[in-house]
Amino acid sequence: MFSRVAIVNRGEAAMRLIHAVRELSAQGAVPIETVALHTDVDRDATFVREADIAYDLGPAAARPYLDLKVLERALLECGADAAWVGWGFVAEDPAFAELCDRIGVTFIGPDAEAMRQLGDKIGAKLIAEEVGVPVAPWSRGAVETLESAVEAAGRIGYPLMLKATAGGGGRGIRVITGEAELVDAYERTSQEAARAFGSGVVFLERLVTGARHVEVQVIADGQGTAWALGVRDCSVQRRNQKVIEESASPVLDQEQAAELKSSAERLAVRVGYRGAATVEFLYHPGDRRFAFLEVNTRLQVEHPITELTTGFDLVKAQLHVAGGGKLEGAPPVERGHAIEARLNAEDPDRDFAPSPGRIARLDLPAGPGIRVDTGVSEGDTIPADFDSMIAKVIAYGRDRGEALGRLRRAMAETSVVIEGGTTNKSFVLDLLDQPEVVDASADTGWIDRVRGEGRLVSHRHAAVALAAAGIDAYEDEERVERARLLATASGGRPQVQHESGRPLDLKLRGVGYRVRVAQVGASRFRVGIEAGEG
Repeated sequence: MFSRVAIVNRGEAAMRLIHAVRELSAQGAVPIETVALHTDVDRDATFVREADIAYDLGPAAARPYLDLKVLERALLECGADAAWVGWGFVAEDPAFAELCDRIGVTFIGPDAEAMRQLGDKIGAKLIAEEVGVPVAPWSRGAVETLESAVEAAGRIGYPLMLKATAGGGGRGIRVITGEAELVDAYERTSQEAARAFGSGVVFLERLVTGARHVEVQVIADGQGTAWALGVRDCSVQRRNQKVIEESASPVLDQEQAAELKSSAERLAVRVGYRGAATVEFLYHPGDRRFAFLEVNTRLQVEHPITELTTGFDLVKAQLHVAGGGKLEGAPPVERGHAIEARLNAEDPDRDFAPSPGRIARLDLPAGPGIRVDTGVSEGDTIPADFDSMIAKVIAYGRDRGEALGRLRRAMAETSVVIEGGTTNKSFVLDLLDQPEVVDASADTGWIDRVRGEGRLVSHRHAAVALAAAGIDAYEDEERVERARLLATASGGRPQVQHESGRPLDLKLRGVGYRVRVAQVGASRFRVGIEAGEG
């Protein structure tokens, strides 16, 4: 095992590794030190305080988590013998894996060759076909000229997708409904991909409409054994960004799930994969067909729902196989159901724009079947430089109904006040009550369609929400001042700085408000709200 692990990530991802390492130490393993690689905006962040060692990468504006020279210097200077990347940043960059190998640091993930084989969309599809993974009709390689693209499209059939092999994050993709659109889009897509990703290579594949997004969680030891631990359903998405994830998929039967898991294991073994990976598919319930999408050669944000349904710690497993350990015995069995929602500092009524700020109040849920993964604490600041994640709230139940009920309860019990910002809490609560979520019929385009129809956009009780948030923040500050008064009074010099009616800046639906709260009775408050500018 390792003695010092550098965390090439931040926030909630960093805390996930810190918790796993602490548990290993508590179980009697050799103690492992953690190194938080951080930027200037996170100098006082929770994950930096919780790590054993902090290493300053410099200003966030310089994007040091993506700068291999900066990361190489950091790994050498902090004395790490391993690097854990989680998700995002360099998690799927084979050049970083090669850097680690060159300087004698163990990369806790797959080797660069496996990453390249599965990260190339065309190459991965060819390998998938070779080992019997279901693949939708496609061009079976790059379409290097417009003429070859038109010929391939005639074989595949419209509608189809024109994709850049180096694309990602929803970019480098065009939906094509006919030959005229293909002629118009071919050169433009290729040129855009070349500018954005350094490669203009494109290919074609059949468009699967009304599809569900399902994915298989895999852990492999690089020594011939791969376990597919479960099939997640991540169909509730907004513009290809996941909002709610669950496991197992409510639309697949046991035979279908077993088929997907077996194909994912074959794919991992074929490339000698070591570490955690996710094999993603589209599934069309109407014709019961699967279409291979891609392989994410890293841990996924939504991995906790698999951990809850299997009782298997994926991060500890990453450390185990990276250190040369084998997967022995039988794979864990799935039991029950788990659902995860992402609580973000973003404004649903401003097209989910990031809404950063200082966390003035943070009360996270607990109770039976609830797990919360977070990387922030009350008083921390959600920086504008990185993602807006506050926490992942995960509910587990004996069945889907119990898990969904627990998640509703947990989200309702969550209380977050961000000075100058807002969260997507009300949107998630509204989402969990929608009939299409309750009956598991929502496909990948559902949120965007219903918001276009005016659903999932609420303007009710705005003043009440602002008043409640203001009172929560007021009471929180009053508790702090009361504790300070009692602490200083015990020393003979009582001090208090409580200011009745102190203004609090909040945002709702993109508009800034100044809220003043004064307590006028045991459970009575006077609240003044002044609207500002968006």
